[in-house]
Amino acid sequence: MKKTPLLCLLSALAQTACAEGSVWDQPTPALGSPKEITVYRSPTCSCCEKWMAHMQKHGFTVKDLPSEDMPAVKQKLGVPQALQSCHTALVDGYVVEGHVPAGDVKKLLKAKTPAAGLAAPGMPVDSPGMEAGGAKGSFQVIRFDKQGNGKIFNDYSKH
Repeated sequence: MKKTPLLCLLSALAQTACAEGSVWDQPTPALGSPKEITVYRSPTCSCCEKWMAHMQKHGFTVKDLPSEDMPAVKQKLGVPQALQSCHTALVDGYVVEGHVPAGDVKKLLKAKTPAAGLAAPGMPVDSPGMEAGGAKGSFQVIRFDKQGNGKIFNDYSKH
C-alpha cells in the first residue's frame, strides 16, 4: 500500500501518542541511590528494549547484555521454567524475569524481602514494554524463592 502524506502524518501522530502515553510512566517511589540492573536478552528482542527504557525512566541504570543462549542464562540464575519470559535481569542480588513493573522491583528492593526474585511469566499484554492498548493488562507478578516456589507479589487485574 502506498503511503499518502495524510496516512504518514496519522501514523507519526499515533506513534508519538503511544510513545508518550504509557500507563506505566506514572511516578514510582524514588530509590535512595541509583541502582544498576543488568539485563540479559535476545539481541533481536524489541520489547526487551522497551522494558529497559521503562526501567531507566524510573531511576535504574541499565546494563544491557544481549545473549544468544537465554535458556542457559535462565538456568544459571535459577529462573523456574514455569515463570520464564523473554528477558532476565539482576539487581541487588535479585532476579527479575520478564516485564515486571519498575514499581514492583522498587518495592522488593526497599522491603529487602527474602526471595530469589520476581517474575511476570510469559509476555503479558499491556505490561511495561508490551503496551498494546493504553491500559494496564491483566497479569500477576510472582515472587519466587531459590527452590522455585512462587507466591503472588502483585496482581494487575482488569476492572
